Order: sequence, then C-alpha cells, then structure tokens
Amino acid sequence: MTAESPVKFELVDINAILQTLPHRFPMLLIDRVINIRADYSGIGIKNVTFNEPAFQGHFPERPVYPGVMMIEAMAQTAGVIGIKSVEGTEKPRAVYFLTIDKCKFRKPVLPGDTIEYHMRSLGRRKAMWWFHGDAKVNGQVVAEADVGAMLTD
Repeated sequence: MTAESPVKFELVDINAILQTLPHRFPMLLIDRVINIRADYSGIGIKNVTFNEPAFQGHFPERPVYPGVMMIEAMAQTAGVIGIKSVEGTEKPRAVYFLTIDKCKFRKPVLPGDTIEYHMRSLGRRKAMWWFHGDAKVNGQVVAEADVGAMLTD
C-alpha cells in the first residue's frame, strides 16, 4: 500500500475560495476545500440547502440538486486545488471547461445532503488541468466524471 501524499492545505475556507476563483453567487458551488495534497488531490465540500436557486425550478414538488451543478462544482474544486498547489499562481480572470468525460450520475442529491467532491489530478499541461472526480454523499458515490479546465489571465 502506498503512503498518502502529504497535505499542503488542510482547509481552504469560503473567504480564501473567493480570493482564488472568479466565481460568485449563484455560481460559486463549493463552500470549502479540505486536504489539498502535494499530489494535486483534495476534497471540495458543498452543503446543499433547500433555498438553493436551482430548486425553484428543479423540481419544486420534489427538489433534486442538478447533476450539471455537481460537475461544475467538481471543476471549481479542481480549480482551487490547482491554483493553491502551484506557488506563484494568481487568481485567474476566468476558468474555462475543456472537457467532461466518463460522466455518470448514480443517485439523486436532496436538500440537507452534504456533497464531498473527491478530486485527483490526471495530468497538467501549462494552464490546462485534468482531474477525476467522485461526488459522494454519506460515503456513497452519487456522480463521477473526468473534467478538464483551462485557467486564463
């Protein structure tokens, strides 16, 4: 069994996320990131509440957190990991999706759930990053995907 990579950042709170990503409400979809490791892995946390704007239309009678928002949150978590992990990296002007591959939605996420976005780096080329993400609620995978993004100045 291989040893885990050392933790570089134990906690990136919402204030640090706001200084790191260009996203703002209602499109900032993570509350904190924990255990960012030297191998470019980490866990984004989202506390899903009933007053999320998406629940007004998805679906009012039976609210289900939209899967596409989980994929966006995976990319945001990966962005925080990449930006915080590379010394000298400033807050980018924009973060653009490049790819979404092998995306699967396994179970619905409901108000009151806490989503953990377990992200690990698949590779990097200059300002482009690729990550695999598993979204988990209570330890069960609810969604997964490989995401690629580019940071721009």
